[in-house]
Parts: sequence; structure tokens; C-alpha cells
Amino acid sequence: MTSTRRRRRPRSDGIRSRNAILKASAELATTEGLRGLSIGDLAQHIGMSKSGLYAHFGSKEELQLATIETAAEIFDADVVRPALAVGDPIEQLTQLLDGFLTHVGSGTFPGGCFFAAAAAELDTHPGQVRERIAEFQAEWMRRLVDLVEKAQSVGDVAGEEDPEQLAFELNSLLALANSTYVMFADPKVFDRARVGIEQRLRLASPGS
Repeated sequence: MTSTRRRRRPRSDGIRSRNAILKASAELATTEGLRGLSIGDLAQHIGMSKSGLYAHFGSKEELQLATIETAAEIFDADVVRPALAVGDPIEQLTQLLDGFLTHVGSGTFPGGCFFAAAAAELDTHPGQVRERIAEFQAEWMRRLVDLVEKAQSVGDVAGEEDPEQLAFELNSLLALANSTYVMFADPKVFDRARVGIEQRLRLASPGS
């Protein structure tokens, strides 16, 4: 007689515990860095035993990669999905840029944009963790370029504009707003970035 063992489903309390750990880990990583993130430090930060954390993550790299995925999910929910739910490509682009600024200013992560902080820390440290951060950054730029190209195809962006150049300039405004806000905690930088974005998109419109 043979029997088939059912795969055990994760307990809901275990999933909640893991999610809470990873949210705290992402917050800590923006101030302490991903490379400085350790199971011991995280356990102390959240008041949990190291053995309890080891039950969720077998290694530091596993913790780092899971933390990145959690940050990506938060960013997607805060910034990307709301923007892509609105009207035409130029509106989506505007909402995406504005959503980034709102996300940073909301204090979701104490060190500003998770991915900007991680990229600055890991740009010279090869490995799986750096590769995942680079993949996220490249995907973000591809999304900006794609929306510029779509806006161009329907006549909302001038045909002579280079989509990659325009996306680069817009992203530069976001990056400066993020780094300035992290350094000085002055929310006025978001207003400056929004003015810069509005002016650059106006210049990029047909007939400007």
C-alpha cells in the first residue's frame, strides 16, 4: 500500500512573522546597509532570538536577497501599480515620478529610497546581491524609457526627443531629491523636483 504525503502549507503566523522580519530588515538596511545586515543584528533590532531568525533564513545572503524582494514588493505597491492604473502614457509617467517622490517622503524607509541606498553601497561589490539591485535599477530605467516612447508614439512627447536621454534626466531629478532629503530632511526638495519634472516634460512636448 502506498500513500502520498501532502506538502505542508506554511502556517499563517509563520508567514506573518517572516513578513514582519523582512519589513524591519528593509528599514534597517537603508540606514545600516545591506552588507552590514546580519542575522544577529536584526534579531537584536526586532527583539527576536537568533535561533528564531535562523528558522526563516539559513544564511546572510538569503536574508539579504529576501529583504530586497520585500523592498521591491513595497515599491511596486506604493509607486508602480498606482501609476500604471491611470490613463495615458504621459499621465502614467508623471504619476510614476510623483509616486517615487511621495514614497521617499512618506518615511516608509528611514534611509530614503531602498534601492538608491543599496546601489550606492554595493556598486563595487560583485555578487548575487549586487546583481539583484542592478536588475531592479535597470528595470526601473526601462520602465521610464518605455513610457516616454509610448508617450512619443501618441504625440505627447516630441519626436526629436531621445527617450533614453529624457528618462535619464527625469531620473536624475528623483535621485537628487532622494539624496538631498536623506541628508537634510527638507521636504522642499520634493517640490523642487516636481517643478523640474514639470518643466522638462513641458520642454519635451511637441511644439515647445
